[in-house]
Amino acid sequence: MNVSRIRTGLALAALLTAASMNGAAAKSPAPQRTSDRTADKGCVAQVREGWVRMPPMQMPMMAGFGRIENRCARPVTIVGAKSAAFADVSLHETRIVDGISKMRALPELRIAPDGAAVLKPGGMHLMLMQPHAPLKEGSRVAIEFELKGGGSLLGEFEVRKAAP
Repeated sequence: MNVSRIRTGLALAALLTAASMNGAAAKSPAPQRTSDRTADKGCVAQVREGWVRMPPMQMPMMAGFGRIENRCARPVTIVGAKSAAFADVSLHETRIVDGISKMRALPELRIAPDGAAVLKPGGMHLMLMQPHAPLKEGSRVAIEFELKGGGSLLGEFEVRKAAP
């Protein structure tokens, strides 16, 4: 065999492994992963403790929280988010400026190597606009974070009435 055929075979094996892992992830809420293009070899960024705050009455917006961990040797930069459950998903940040609470959209969120971003009430959070269907306490919502340079990070968020 020549080197070209060996490389092609290895690339095909990697694609088949990734495809089978994606199929397994679709069947169970196993740890979320970045695409192979953006992850270090064997490195997996993860969304942990994800939850969506259920409003006291039906409203066109909700907020999402959790922890995004990057245990990789390279930074991960989130540049967008989407979900089949909502018309629009975006990252926001609440800050106190001159004694007034102000919220602004975050165009991107960089997570350093071996770092984490915490999405929490009163700080960074997801704005989830116009749910396509009413959500019930205990239901789960999938959110896909778009990564700079391509690829994505999948997260599962549980709908709750209050903070855990």
